[in-house]
Amino acid sequence: MFNFKNAFWLGLMIGNSRLHWAKFENLEMIETWDTEHLRFKENRENILDSVSYQLPILLASVVPEQTNIWQEYPNLEVITLEQIPLKNLYPTLGIDRALAVLGAGTKLGFPVLVIDAGTALTFTGCDRDHCLVGGAILPGLGLQFSSLAATAALPLTAKPQQLPPRWAIETPGAIHSGIIYTLLAGIRDFVEAWRQEFPDSKIVLTGGDADILITYLQVQFPSISTQIIKVPQVIFWGILVIQQNWSKQPH
Repeated sequence: MFNFKNAFWLGLMIGNSRLHWAKFENLEMIETWDTEHLRFKENRENILDSVSYQLPILLASVVPEQTNIWQEYPNLEVITLEQIPLKNLYPTLGIDRALAVLGAGTKLGFPVLVIDAGTALTFTGCDRDHCLVGGAILPGLGLQFSSLAATAALPLTAKPQQLPPRWAIETPGAIHSGIIYTLLAGIRDFVEAWRQEFPDSKIVLTGGDADILITYLQVQFPSISTQIIKVPQVIFWGILVIQQNWSKQPH
């Protein structure tokens, strides 16, 4: 069982591409950082210094193979979907999505819509009764670019740092235009549909591509960008809720 007597502890979210870390002192988040996926159990010690390696870890994961590497860590607790205090959750809902919407709603208030711009781009919404309304999943920016590069005639292109021209006269620019403008239109459509049902809702953006999407939205749909709150650490807000709930239980 998680050692609540230790003032310092770690939150670990194992995502599709990286390990996401946060260090806490009691209920205060001190710092966050990312590391690469591990290949072997023996590498666990290499990514944490000797002090941090002794700290309790509260872990959530969407990658079972990576979870297995941490199972024998000396003071580990794995968060499951059954422990998320939200209503109407379905069995295959990603724990990352559940924690993000829990954290956003608890910190900022329900109803709330969370857009996670990671390996996949996801939308997850809860109403004012803490009940999951639903959401959507589509390939993120990186996946969309790499999927086109799998064809014989199209190159792998990097994400442009600024919104590209819509009408391109060369192939890389056409890829940029097609992916980015379609993705932005989709985000606008989901935000507007959510606002129709929940006009007073907070809208949170997180994930590795959050900064670049905000940059695009500020140019293409400025009225949408002003409605969005960027919160890189929103999943750790959710992990903190779980820690608080467990710390209230008798031990």
